Amino acid sequence: MKFFLDTANLAEIKEVAGWGILDGVTTNPSLCAKENMAFEDLVKEICRYCPGPVSVECVSARAAEIVPEARKLAALSSNIAVKIPIGLEGLKATRVLSQEGIMINTTLIFSPSQALLAAKAGSRFVSPFIGRLDDISQEGMEVIEQILAIFDNYSFETEVIVASIRHPRHVVDAALLGAHIATIPYSVIDKLVKHPLTDIGIEKFLKDWGKVKK
Repeated sequence: MKFFLDTANLAEIKEVAGWGILDGVTTNPSLCAKENMAFEDLVKEICRYCPGPVSVECVSARAAEIVPEARKLAALSSNIAVKIPIGLEGLKATRVLSQEGIMINTTLIFSPSQALLAAKAGSRFVSPFIGRLDDISQEGMEVIEQILAIFDNYSFETEVIVASIRHPRHVVDAALLGAHIATIPYSVIDKLVKHPLTDIGIEKFLKDWGKVKK
C-alpha cells in the first residue's frame, strides 16, 4: 500500500518524507487556503519535497474550462496529478487530458458507479471519501471493497486512493481490502506508529538498562 499525505503544509510533508514512507501528497483548495504562500509557489515547493504524485485540484466547472486549467497545473511539475471532481463535465475533461498523458485523480467519489465511469474515462486515480460516507451512516469500506472488485474484474489500471480517512482503523481496513493507496492526514499518520504497550516496553527496558553494570 502506498501512503499519500493529505496536506498542503510543507513542514508536515518534510517531516513524513524524512520517515521514508511518503509516496505522494494530496491537496485541495481548503488545505491550500490554510498556507500563507502563493498557490503556484506552494505547489512547486510541495513537488520539490515529494517526488511521487502530488494532487492539485481544478476549480473550473465546465469541460472547456477544466481542460486548460488542468494543463496549466500539470505544467507546474512532471509529478502533478490533477484532481477533477466526478461529474459529466469532469468525465469529458478527463478523457481529453488522460489522452494527453496528464495524470487525473477523480475526486469526491461516493459510489462504485462513479469510480467505474472515472476509470473508463481514463482517470489514473479515483478518490472515494470513506469518512464522509461513514458520517451519513453508510459503510465507507463497503464502497472501497466494491470498487476494488470491479477494477479487478476488468483489469483497470486505475488506482484507488482511500480518502477522507479519520483514524488508524480506516488505514488498516483499507490495507486488508488491498486498496492501492491511502491518503492520510498528518494527525492520523502520526498515530499509526504508536501503541501504549510499545511505550511501556521502552520504559521498562530503559529502567532495566539503568541497573546493568557498566
